[in-house]
Amino acid sequence: MRRAEFFTYDPDKKLVTCLLCPNRCVLRDGKTGVCRVRRAADGELHTVNYGEVASYGMDPIEKKPLYHFYPGHDIFSLGTFGCNLHCRFCQNWEIAHGEPSTVRTTPREIVELARQQGPRCIGIAYTYSEPLVWYEFVYDTAVLARGAGLKNVLVTNGFIEPEPLDRLLPYIDAMNIDVKAFTDDFYRKMCAGRLDPVRRTVETAVRNCHVEVTTLLITGENDSPEEIGELVSWIAGLDREIPLHLSRYFPNYRFDAPPTPLETMRRARDIARAKLSYVYLGNVWENGYTCCPKCGKKVIERSGYAIRALHLKENNRCLYCGHPVNIVGEARLTDG
Repeated sequence: MRRAEFFTYDPDKKLVTCLLCPNRCVLRDGKTGVCRVRRAADGELHTVNYGEVASYGMDPIEKKPLYHFYPGHDIFSLGTFGCNLHCRFCQNWEIAHGEPSTVRTTPREIVELARQQGPRCIGIAYTYSEPLVWYEFVYDTAVLARGAGLKNVLVTNGFIEPEPLDRLLPYIDAMNIDVKAFTDDFYRKMCAGRLDPVRRTVETAVRNCHVEVTTLLITGENDSPEEIGELVSWIAGLDREIPLHLSRYFPNYRFDAPPTPLETMRRARDIARAKLSYVYLGNVWENGYTCCPKCGKKVIERSGYAIRALHLKENNRCLYCGHPVNIVGEARLTDG
């Protein structure tokens, strides 16, 4: 175990309070928080997953999903076990809530591995399970990666307190933040969490790095036109150019509602497009196109995660009308 950041200790009550996320778990010695990876011991808080990697590999950046951040590039991706939400429909429950085998590593080894992947690898993505409960390892690795000229990407549920987020954000280049729904009732009933801290994270992040938002639409739970309209209005109020990924739900973990109908997904996309410049569907096996928000022509054509055609000129402007397209970094065609 390694000493964790962000906690207080009450010596009279012999209780440790974790201040990393809004759960604010209060723990006696030997007890572990909701996330399963932060444990009280001898009046301190310790992280039990520092350097423990449950999954890793090279991924297309589009798989995160990030469609507007160095399109066509790869990123070295890794994750650990544990999560501070308990979503009944969790898509990665085997490592988030299971007991996966791990390999032990160090931040320096991860940065070196990423550097060895070649020029198409832009950096490191902290992903698969919830990276914010891996906070100390992510922070240490991100600092080294930034010094080595690598990009840092978080794929996260955004359920974190302001102080640790503010400390980490200067080293983060892009985030995909999972907004599970746009009602607090859904968060409490389906995720054992709350909506407001996630909203706060998105609102903070968009002022500091590139942000894309993902919402998994679940049959009969968060897919009503009214709720989608409220979600979209909020995002548009921050910046209508924030890309939104609407992902199709399939039964998993502890939730067995039927898959979200395709007509529901397409209706949600139409609602979102009325206010947002870039809207994508995930888990629907349709090719994803990035279109110019001014003339509507396709500027990036995708087949799955692969980029097959680019119609952009210098500074990521539309080839047809010259309008700027909200893309960070150089877009590249995918090999093969």
